[in-house]
Amino acid sequence: MRTDPAISRLLMLRSGAIAIQLLAVVAVYFLLEHQIPLLPLLVVISFEAVFQILSVIAYRNVSKAKELGMLMQLTADVLFLSVLLSLSGGATNAFVSLLLLPIMIAAVSVSARGLAYIAVLAITAYSVLLFKMPQHSMHHMQMTSHFVGMWVNFVISASVIAFVIGTMNRALHSRERTIATVREKQLRAEQLVTLDGAAAQITHQLASPIANLQLLYEELLEEQPDNEIVKDMQQPLLQCAQQLKQFRTLSSELRTQTVAATVSLNALAQQISDTMLLQYPDQQLNWLNAAPASSVTNDAMLLPAILNLLQNAAFANQQAQQQTLELNWQQTPDNPKTVSLVIRDFGKGFSAAQLAELGGQLMPSETGMGLAVMLSNVTFERLQGSLTLFNHPQGGAVAKVQLTIDEPQVEPV
Repeated sequence: MRTDPAISRLLMLRSGAIAIQLLAVVAVYFLLEHQIPLLPLLVVISFEAVFQILSVIAYRNVSKAKELGMLMQLTADVLFLSVLLSLSGGATNAFVSLLLLPIMIAAVSVSARGLAYIAVLAITAYSVLLFKMPQHSMHHMQMTSHFVGMWVNFVISASVIAFVIGTMNRALHSRERTIATVREKQLRAEQLVTLDGAAAQITHQLASPIANLQLLYEELLEEQPDNEIVKDMQQPLLQCAQQLKQFRTLSSELRTQTVAATVSLNALAQQISDTMLLQYPDQQLNWLNAAPASSVTNDAMLLPAILNLLQNAAFANQQAQQQTLELNWQQTPDNPKTVSLVIRDFGKGFSAAQLAELGGQLMPSETGMGLAVMLSNVTFERLQGSLTLFNHPQGGAVAKVQLTIDEPQVEPV
């Protein structure tokens, strides 16, 4: 049975509670010969058993239950227990403190708001049981102050349990999330170190062949200065040399964590347009608005990181035979220190598996997505930004790059 662990534990506890309730009612009535309403109690336990069976059937294949379902289960437990207590002495029943159990379970299973709801429900149930007690019993036994004191003790116990266990549970979950985040970053850093080493080795190995090709080109050019094929070799060789030089610069900056400078958003937009025009002349960039008059922190990896996303978007467009990429700048009054560049393609969009994995770790893909997106994500995080990937409601994929605006330092007069 692939049931949510929290619901599964609750169902197991309820099964044990139903068995204990049935044995207790039978033992008290037949062995201790106490005058309790046997038939009504058995009817309530029967309803509880039917509810338990229906709950098991409903959650037998639910791997992750919603919080509302958990609250409904705990509400049912409080109500069934309250009815059983009301039929067997009410607030005078020695087992009235069992109303604390749903609060304990809620403290480790639901949110703070759900925990508050269950605590208030249990306190209300106890209050109703106390209010419905026959007055003649309280006067006859001179126990009014005692029962009121028990109610106050229950309220204090319920509040302390809800606050202490709830706080500890939230702190534990926060610590687990922090540990998971640190572990994920460490794994990603190890992957990047491995990639950096492999890329540096490949660059070193390519430098000698390219240098040899450059010498051969110069010799051929001297021997055949009018040969058009030889002349055409100059531009590719020059591009290879420039790419190797640029990679060495990028690698040095990454290792030393050097931040080059800032760049205005207008200049960044112009660089994006110029580069995409050269690399993908078939794709048209449609800027929906002008860039804000701001600057963002820039290093040698910022533009390549954005271009990685644009290349993936262009590839998705080409697969879907589309030729337009939409880009726009977004800046909200709630967060004036950040600006977002939103890139939308008109391809097939991301699959559920891609949305779960992209940007976080290496992901094998025939489209080449995964590695480039991960490197882009790391770059944006290093520049105090972020990357969000999602599907557009009208089709296509959206990459939202959030960048931190660099505030100019005002020198003292």
